[in-house]
Amino acid sequence: MSQKKSYNLAIGITALLTIIIIIAVIGYIVSKPKPLVIQGEAEATEYRISGKVPGRIEELYTREGSMVHKGDTVVFINSPEVRAKLAQAQAARAAADAQSLKAKNGATKEQIAGAYQLWQQAKVQEEVMKKSFDRIQKLYDQEVIAAQKYDEVKAKYDASVAQCKAAKSQYDMAVNGARKEDKLAAQALVARADGAIEEVESYLGELYLTSPADGIVSNIFPHVGELVGQGAPVMSVIDLNDMWFTFNVREDYLHGLKQGNKIIVYIPALDNLECTATVNYIAVRESYATWKATKETDMYDAKTFEVRAVPDQPVDGLRPGMSVIVKETIK
Repeated sequence: MSQKKSYNLAIGITALLTIIIIIAVIGYIVSKPKPLVIQGEAEATEYRISGKVPGRIEELYTREGSMVHKGDTVVFINSPEVRAKLAQAQAARAAADAQSLKAKNGATKEQIAGAYQLWQQAKVQEEVMKKSFDRIQKLYDQEVIAAQKYDEVKAKYDASVAQCKAAKSQYDMAVNGARKEDKLAAQALVARADGAIEEVESYLGELYLTSPADGIVSNIFPHVGELVGQGAPVMSVIDLNDMWFTFNVREDYLHGLKQGNKIIVYIPALDNLECTATVNYIAVRESYATWKATKETDMYDAKTFEVRAVPDQPVDGLRPGMSVIVKETIK
């Protein structure tokens, strides 16, 4: 009877120990920290295509998801206002040309002849008044006439002399043409008109928008027939040749990661395709929301850093937004 009790006690103790061991193992497995997973996403340079000229979307030469090349025409904007401004600038250029030609050629033959006749008329008038003044001068010297009469004749003679000089000046001006300053001013008007035409023609070139790089059209914002303002984005193009991976990593998980380090990542969307990338950017995130308070555990406030890595080789099929997971860091 005593042996049976001892046997039962041994079995009980063994069962209890077994249960304790099983519970300990399960507890260890459950409480074991999971491997750290650093997940990011693929990003690429995005170009916004916009125009300098407001107008109406006349034609779209591509669609969302299509591949375009640098220099391809993708949009035509119709702007009647620009064409009207070009007509105004061309009319101003014609007027400036006429003004410059007038200044260059000077007066016409008829204008020169008319100025000459006025000068001759003024010369005759001066000669007549000279004779009258000479006679009055002799009579005045002999004290035959009053000083009042002498002053009147002298004033008329002086006026005829001045009038003759003015007529001669007008004739010389007609013969010599416009002054140098007037010619320069006319040339400046022509140059200003040329500049206005060049400006408007540059706006005409902006009616046809082209792709700034090779890439895929990701978004087209307006539809055909809609109005767009100056500088308003019309579409966006993603450059798939300029892609990188972006990760948000808490600073206590950086473990000395530096620019130039290599990392191995895999991409779930591409059947866990692995590739290597080079870290080229590490900077703290500026938002307060990226802090993690740990002071209650006698530690510090951990900040989050943005880490960027560029694939060492182009990854076929990689698209912006795909998840990227760090597998290993090579220092």
